[in-house]
Amino acid sequence: MKSIEDIQSEIAEEFAVYDEWLDKYEYLIDLGRELPLAPEGDKTDANLIEGCQSRVWLTCTRDADGRLHFAADSDAIITKGLISLLVRVFDSQMPRDILDADLHFIDDIGLKENLSPTRAGGLAAMIKRIRDYAAANLEG
Repeated sequence: MKSIEDIQSEIAEEFAVYDEWLDKYEYLIDLGRELPLAPEGDKTDANLIEGCQSRVWLTCTRDADGRLHFAADSDAIITKGLISLLVRVFDSQMPRDILDADLHFIDDIGLKENLSPTRAGGLAAMIKRIRDYAAANLEG
């Protein structure tokens, strides 16, 4: 099982091969296209993330070991790429590790300064929802 830190490092390395932001956006779009389609039954208002300009659905389940598993979808391709990165970082992790994670990959790959304010707000809302799921699944 890879740690959150290891996954963030992998993502930073993958984006580092691109010099131009247009190429990074293309890669982000490709990542969104690779995200498995969420079942239509998961696309409910309860799973919709508030604060995103586009529609983003996120579900969370917990396995017997306490690890959280995320599934997501979006109706906007760049946003789908963003949520795919977050799912990749946080899927199969323990709630405490999710809550304690320093999400430096967002800065490392230059997302923070290259997203529009509305997309940046949506990204923050996605992270908050994931952390809310983690907080709700803490044991003890």
